[in-house]
Amino acid sequence: MPPDVKFYNYSILCLSQIPGIGPQRIRNLFARFKNPEEIFRASFRDLVAVEGIDKTLAMNIKQYQKNDFAVQQIERAKRYGVEIVNFWDAGYPALLKNIHNPPVLLFVRGSIPAMSTRCIAIVGTRNPSPYGKLQAEKFSRELALNGVTVVSGLARGVDTIAHKIALSNGGQTLAVLGSGIDTIYPEENRPLAEQIATCGAVISEFPMTTKPDAMNFPRRNRIIAGLSSGTLVVEAGSKSGALITADFAVEQGREVFAVPGNINNPKSFGCNNLIQQGAKLVQCLEDIFDEVGMKKVLPGESDRSRIPLTSQERIAMSFLTNEVQHIDIIASQCQLPTSLVLSVLLSLELKNVVRQFPGKNFMRF
Repeated sequence: MPPDVKFYNYSILCLSQIPGIGPQRIRNLFARFKNPEEIFRASFRDLVAVEGIDKTLAMNIKQYQKNDFAVQQIERAKRYGVEIVNFWDAGYPALLKNIHNPPVLLFVRGSIPAMSTRCIAIVGTRNPSPYGKLQAEKFSRELALNGVTVVSGLARGVDTIAHKIALSNGGQTLAVLGSGIDTIYPEENRPLAEQIATCGAVISEFPMTTKPDAMNFPRRNRIIAGLSSGTLVVEAGSKSGALITADFAVEQGREVFAVPGNINNPKSFGCNNLIQQGAKLVQCLEDIFDEVGMKKVLPGESDRSRIPLTSQERIAMSFLTNEVQHIDIIASQCQLPTSLVLSVLLSLELKNVVRQFPGKNFMRF
């Protein structure tokens, strides 16, 4: 074994191959046997005396034959610039350590922020509406500008928006994978993962080369919630995977926030149901900070009321809503020429209070 390999990591990787063993049992074994090698040398009697180790599991440990898996994992991680962080390392995230059954090993590419307790998760549908996109942008931007690390899962849709907006505003972000770090999913987010690794970290509890199988993502979601003081669900249908993350947050004693949506939009059913069940309805950053005890550093989206508007801009704003509208409809409501209203809306877009979508569609931002 190479001399620079951490012996704990090597032993944990070996133990992880034994059928029936998991993070909690590995922690129990390490608590009983101070030297990892003692676990493999221990008698059958001493093994079954450890909490969670029954006769079958003790026999599996006794019969385990070391192979190349652990060394290959360590060497592959090094080749990809990935650090393996174990539960006992000083760099293991403090918030994650306090959940039920936290991972014993994390594969980390990048750097988990020193202030790893100042994290908020943003999750939601893979196919957000224009309203959902705007809300994901709004909260990711404000969190990043206020020094809060944005945590998400690198999935399409809300996750991707959350990561990109945090980065574009000089913030840090953590992406938690349901695969090995060398197997980025979705493939089109590989460049984004590279960027995240320079301004935060890409994280997985799964060994290198692990494929993004469906069964991995609920486990991934528990880590997203576990790394965060609270989880914000931006937009989610009634069966969205984002709701699994919210459930884990509740189990872990963390805050759950939800952006309310149109009661007729199926993509809002999940968020609206969360609010009915006790999640905090969120309209601005202060709604989050009030619950998690964070302080606002910079003014955000809620301070836009102070932006000076011309009389024509005020007229246009009075007819804009959080739903997308075509320029012709807005012009008709304003009773002004379409060309004039378009010019006014472009001015409002520059003031960052209106967002334009393809096809000359606009909505309040």
